Amino acid sequence: MSQPTEAVPVTRAVDSGTARLLPDVDTQRAWLLTLDGAPQSYVDLDEPAHLEFEYVRRIAHVLDTTGEEGAPLAVVHLGGGALTLPRYLAATRPGAVQDVVEADPGIIALVAEHLPLPDGAGIAVHPADARQWLAAAPGGSADAIIGDVFGGARIPAHVTSVEYAREVARVLRPQGVYAANLADGAPFSFLRPQLATFAAVLPELALIAEPAVLRGRRFGNAVLVASHAPLDIAALARRTAGDAFPARVEHGAALRRFTGRAEPVRDDAAQPSPRPPEGAFGIG
Repeated sequence: MSQPTEAVPVTRAVDSGTARLLPDVDTQRAWLLTLDGAPQSYVDLDEPAHLEFEYVRRIAHVLDTTGEEGAPLAVVHLGGGALTLPRYLAATRPGAVQDVVEADPGIIALVAEHLPLPDGAGIAVHPADARQWLAAAPGGSADAIIGDVFGGARIPAHVTSVEYAREVARVLRPQGVYAANLADGAPFSFLRPQLATFAAVLPELALIAEPAVLRGRRFGNAVLVASHAPLDIAALARRTAGDAFPARVEHGAALRRFTGRAEPVRDDAAQPSPRPPEGAFGIG
């Protein structure tokens, strides 16, 4: 009987740098996508509901508490990578209609070749700039918008402004939710203005992050959540507290104190997120 072929790493030059698909030596058909050495996505083709990265699980908690439990959602993913969350939703919300916007056609081709989507997944992948695609999207068409746009290890400036937040608000349905993966460390000169920016456009706001990140002890991910309608903070808090690395959900007065005197960011003053310290998002 022939033995299964051992998976080997795949390296490819893409528009945004050097992409690598690295097989998980402990799990068959599981892969890590990196870009210029920075981890981007982890996918288990046999277990699409498995979410390896903590910040991805936190975004999944937001999606899990959006709308009726298990009911299909219309979701826009800004930033594609290896399509971890679209695969998750296809498995947990059968019938979900999903648009994925990925600016780098090389990454789209790499993922399609080596990590193909299952037939009938309901996922359309668009090679386009996130903000330009969003500007052309119909108003009130999305139950959720996920912002996970990175150029290498930094969030581009054009998806950090009030003008961008207004497009997000326009495309969301009245009960829709926006969740964005942000990265920063003390003194939070990027994160606090991002909170002020979305607070200027959407009335309901929360932030999910590990206590060590919120206390400024280390650089890390934080998930910004914003909506037209009240968020289920209690459900989010229960889910995030039960993770292997528990997170805290800040909202209301506590979040306003954290935001402090930060001002909303306009297009003409927008800056990319800070470059992570060496080793902040290492592999393994």
